[in-house]
Amino acid sequence: MEKLMEILKSLHPDVDFEKEEHLIDDAILDSMDIVSLVTELSDAFDVKITAKYMLPENFNSAKAIYALIERLSEE
Repeated sequence: MEKLMEILKSLHPDVDFEKEEHLIDDAILDSMDIVSLVTELSDAFDVKITAKYMLPENFNSAKAIYALIERLSEE
């Protein structure tokens, strides 16, 4: 989770990613952020995030993103 938080903070240092649960719903992360995030997550965690996982609920919070990473790591 620490590495994920570093990646998120590099995108938006002003956001409290530990508390925020509406990153997509409140437009805190935009489409360009998601593209960057997916690239960084793929490199950092050795996972492949395909289009079928590009759902708002998978990116609305750090917890949701980390849960996605864990699911993909198990595949």
